[in-house]
Amino acid sequence: MSSRFLRSATPLLVWILFAASPHAIVMASAEPQPLSAKRGAAVVEQWCRLCHLRKDDDPRPGMGPPFEHIVRQPDRNDAYFRNFLKNDHFPMTTFRLFSHEKDEVVAYFHWLAKQDK
Repeated sequence: MSSRFLRSATPLLVWILFAASPHAIVMASAEPQPLSAKRGAAVVEQWCRLCHLRKDDDPRPGMGPPFEHIVRQPDRNDAYFRNFLKNDHFPMTTFRLFSHEKDEVVAYFHWLAKQDK
């Protein structure tokens, strides 16, 4: 085979291998994460994960609960999170997020709440 053929066939081969993997089935069944939710996840990773556990972490003193748990509590809707992000909540560290960052975090929480249902 020529190297030219291999270069042109490589993206197709990668796609075929990915599609045949067991992870592809799980990923295909999950709702895709919109761009705003992806940006919100990045804000959460940068600022909030310093003090909040991840979903599969063992509980540790002084750490906040995983967001996967928080978003599934009763009354935790977009309005609740928008209001929550407006105010300081001690002992939480006070981060001053821009309005668009708050909107993106809410979009991430909204997306996160729909997962694993």
